[in-house]
Order: sequence, then structure tokens, then C-alpha cells
Amino acid sequence: MGEFTLELNDDQKQVRDWLHGFAADVMRPAAAEWDEREETPWPIIQEAAKIGIYSLDFYAQQFFDPTGLGIPMAMEELFWGDAGIALSIVGTGLAAVGVLANGTEEQIGTWVPQMYGDANDVKVAAFCSSEPDAGSDVASMRTRAVYDEATGEWVLNGTKTWATNGGIANVHVVVAVVDPELGSKGHASFIVPPNTPGLSQGQKFQKHGIRASHTAEVVLEDVRIPGHCLLGGKEKLDERLARAREKARAGGGERVKNAAMATFEASRPAVGAMAVGTARAAYEVALDYARTRVQFGRPIIENQGVAFQLADMATQIDAARLLVWRASWMATAGKPFTAAEGSMSKLYASEVAKTVTAQAIQILGGNGYTREYPVERMHRDAAIYTIFEGTSEIQRMVISRAIAK
Repeated sequence: MGEFTLELNDDQKQVRDWLHGFAADVMRPAAAEWDEREETPWPIIQEAAKIGIYSLDFYAQQFFDPTGLGIPMAMEELFWGDAGIALSIVGTGLAAVGVLANGTEEQIGTWVPQMYGDANDVKVAAFCSSEPDAGSDVASMRTRAVYDEATGEWVLNGTKTWATNGGIANVHVVVAVVDPELGSKGHASFIVPPNTPGLSQGQKFQKHGIRASHTAEVVLEDVRIPGHCLLGGKEKLDERLARAREKARAGGGERVKNAAMATFEASRPAVGAMAVGTARAAYEVALDYARTRVQFGRPIIENQGVAFQLADMATQIDAARLLVWRASWMATAGKPFTAAEGSMSKLYASEVAKTVTAQAIQILGGNGYTREYPVERMHRDAAIYTIFEGTSEIQRMVISRAIAK
């Protein structure tokens, strides 16, 4: 296990600079166009695939970085480029994490490669958990999965919402209820293979920000999938449900793993890194503007009102990055989040992104409010970080429960 350090090694710096170059040269010049089009930027995903950024191998290398800093470093650089395009590039990763967190080795080897395709035929994947009446409250989930003993198939019915790549994905990972009486402990995750009858795209959402990322409902109508598409397998599920029922009868007991929460727990520091990338991008635009914008005979950065804002922005971004790196290192080192450090990193970085992008607009003044400058788009993009994969209010609840023990 690598020792924690605040200094990236030579290999990590090389990867960081490589990603930064792609973000600067390919993503940024196209960001405004795809934001306006509100479409998945397939040509840019393909460019990322051609050079190895959009691939299972790349994310595996970063995931297994012994320092734990590979994923947050990659997320920060890509989201520095553009949040909407970056989410289109990394959105498949949430579905992949869902399989890695809950699946068998055989399932991981079978399905994760199909989520990405190859450089000549890129694919995307979708993780489907939220529902119209079950966002933060996963216990209210209604999508049902019923096992058909006669055919050995699972039958899924329900509607998922807010699914990144929903409906356009090659592979969908769907969280569904198998035992309603157990609440969130009665959930399981399923693979819906490509071209499975009964799965369709519902409403595609017109969003405030991250508009280059496809977000839609996924409708499941008598979707039949083979038994081996249950992540982890039926034997493991039956054992887990039996333990949950026993604990329920006993009035409590040890925590039983929830399929959706296992995915979110693993991904929260990465979301924090995304927020850091967006915040850093807006800060750099504001800093450059303040150095060159002359008012009353001097650059505006010489005014304390502006300089102090930039000082706060720089400090907050560094603090957010340190929280993200700590949580990422802890996860890799196998250290438990006893104080909900993963949620801390996501909470703080998300709030910083909203604050810093708003301050950037203020520093640019009227120019910041126009689409001629990117901070307007960055501010719209930043709003999502305090909402998806657990709102800031949910993060505070998780943290407060952890520190109250």
C-alpha cells in the first residue's frame, strides 16, 4: 500500500499533463457548441477512446493507483476542461462502479468491457437508481424485480429517472426491489443487456447545466433478463436477504449492504474531484481577467475587494482538493470512513464549486453574465454537484449520523 503524500509522482504528473492537454485542446474549444446543442458529444468521446482516455484499461489503471489519487486527479483535469463533455466521457464509470461494487469476477469481465466498446464503435452505459418518487429516499423505490422460477429469469417493471446515458446506453445497471418488506435492504442490482425488449427511453431532460451529458428516464416494462444478470448471483442475494430478515425480526443488528449505496459510497470522492475541477477552471478565468481588466487606471486585482475574493477562492479550492485526496487515499488504503470522510469531501467540494463559480461571475461583472465568457456555463454546471449522487443535505445527514455515534 502506497504511503500518503501530497506530491504526485512522475507517472501521475505525466498522466495529469496528458489529460490536461486533451481537456485544453479538444474539450474546451467544443464546450460552448455542445452545451448549446444539448446532445451527447459522440465525436469527442470517440477522440477520447482513440487515445485511450475513454477505456476500461485507463480507468482501471487509475482505480488501482496505490496512492488512491489516480481517479480524483483524472476527474479534476477532465472537468476543468468542461463539465458537460467530461460527464459524457466518465458517466459510464458510475455503471462500471455499480458492477465492480456488487458483481462477481465473471460479471465484471463480461459486462464492463461492453459498457465502453472500442475506439471504432464507442458505447456508453447507464446506472439507474433514482425514481420519480425515490431520489434521496432510496427506501421508497418501486421498481420491482421478480424471479420467474420456471424460466430462471428476472422480470423488471418500473420507471427510473435522472439516468446519465439512460436509454442510449449499451448496458444498463438497474437497482430494483426484490423484497419490499425489507425497505432499502431488499434491493439488488441487475444488468440489462443490449437490445433487451421492454426497456425504452422516456423523457429526455432539458437541463440547467451539464447539457452535453444525456439525462433521461428509463422505462422498464416486463423486461426479462437471464438469472446470471443479477449482480453477485442469486445465492449471495438469498443469503443477504435472509440475514436482513433475521436482523429485522431481532429488532436491528449489523448493517446490511445496500446495492445503490455501495455504488454511491465508492463514487462520492470522485464527484468531489469533478467539483474541484469546475471550481478551479472558473477561478483561473477570474484570475486572468482580474490581472488584465483595467478600471480607474489599474488592474482590478489591485483592489482588495477583488483580490480578497480570489484569495478565498484559491484557499477553498485547495481545501476541497485535500478533502477529496484524503477520502480517496483512505478508500484505497482500506481505512473506514468513520466520520463519513467520503461525504465530507463531496459536500465541501460541491459547495465550493457553486460559491467559486458565482464569485467568478461577479469578478467579471457584466461580461461574466454573458456566454462570451465560460464562467456563466461553469456556474450552471456547478449547480449539479450539490444535487446528484446525494444532495448536500443528504451528505450532512450522513456526516451527522457518523459523528454522533
